[in-house]
Amino acid sequence: MNGSLPSSESITRVELPNGITVLGYETRGSPAQVIAGYLWAGAMDEPVEKAGLAYLTAALLTHGTRKRTFGQINEELESVGAQLGFGCAVHEVTFGGKSLAEDLDILLDILADCLQEPAFPEQEVTRVKGQVLTDLQRRAHDTRRMARLTFDALLYPDHPYGRSVKGYEETVSPLARQDLVDYYRAHYAPQGMVIASVGALPVEEVVRKVEASLGNWQAPEAKPNRAIPPAVGLDGPRRQIVAVEGKTQADVVLGWPGVARSDPEYMKVHLANTILGTFGMMGRLGDSVRDTQGLAYYVYSRSEAGLGAGPWLATAGVNPANVERAIAGILAEVNRLRDEAVPADELADSQAYLTGIMPLALETNEGVANQLLNMERHGLGLDYLLHYAGLVNAVTVEDVREMARKYLDPETYVLAVAGPAVGEEEAAQAPGTPAEQPA
Repeated sequence: MNGSLPSSESITRVELPNGITVLGYETRGSPAQVIAGYLWAGAMDEPVEKAGLAYLTAALLTHGTRKRTFGQINEELESVGAQLGFGCAVHEVTFGGKSLAEDLDILLDILADCLQEPAFPEQEVTRVKGQVLTDLQRRAHDTRRMARLTFDALLYPDHPYGRSVKGYEETVSPLARQDLVDYYRAHYAPQGMVIASVGALPVEEVVRKVEASLGNWQAPEAKPNRAIPPAVGLDGPRRQIVAVEGKTQADVVLGWPGVARSDPEYMKVHLANTILGTFGMMGRLGDSVRDTQGLAYYVYSRSEAGLGAGPWLATAGVNPANVERAIAGILAEVNRLRDEAVPADELADSQAYLTGIMPLALETNEGVANQLLNMERHGLGLDYLLHYAGLVNAVTVEDVREMARKYLDPETYVLAVAGPAVGEEEAAQAPGTPAEQPA
């Protein structure tokens, strides 16, 4: 099995003189070529009063350059059946594309054009900003999204992880084209950028093509930010209820500060979370809160370990009448994970699940590209996949209980609930601008 996994023997890693890292992996039997990558131009550095600026800037990259209009970009991609898109997160602007191997030059040329020469046409800025504002208005009526928005603000006050990357109506509405131009000039640069390409082409050829397209990019005045914000702690429980009128379902998010992906305890936390709310039909939470007690339409837990310490949370959609009972049910399972040793066969089932899904994640070129990026992003090493099963199977019953006791405090947690109005004395004002969010 190990012989078929991407490793240092089959992955090519090259650093270009301008700071771009190229990761290449050749797959046989597929005519397609996938590219995926990131650069350090996420929302970390945007002013609080301009939340959503980094997101809007990234969204406009494919909407016109100095030599191509929005329509021309789409026509060129569609003429060869290719795809290209950009995204934005707290730390990074991400991109992904796909074409036939023979058309990789076209895809890379358009990628390079969008990254190096975006024009931010006024008409397109107005149009895309309007789409973002419409989505933010929809968000205010979506209990699931509002519960998560509120949870993040409660857990991470005055912190980049506590702000919405997409922004808020009050912060996005005033944004103008010049804001996007200024943000682009200040943060978009090749230094630290990573691009992975997986597909039919020999990796040496891929590296040459990437260097021809992006190797001359220079942005000496831009300052990519690779800083990691500090981890947060809880000195007591935090709770907020958000009234969303006209809804018949409430959504609950309950959680704690977790770990970063680079933390040595990551795999132990990952296994503990798999048991709590992932394995099978969402782990113990699904068995107890949804199936046995019938208290939730859906329920699961997740450890969001990223570049910084993300949350370890549980989330559920429930009948508003069952909110408190569902919360009690979630906490009961947390207590059980803390107090009782997980049966060895239950741990083994979760370990088999985690080792089994990895080969499935590598079945597509996109899956391989994403794994290459994760290994690079978190410093896991090119042979990480060879060691993955051993890392999973090294977690013990004692490790699971230790992680639950260390990170899941049933008395001190963050709770956000969004659902039908429950009375003026209980309903909190929905989050607006970051200044209005809980401190």
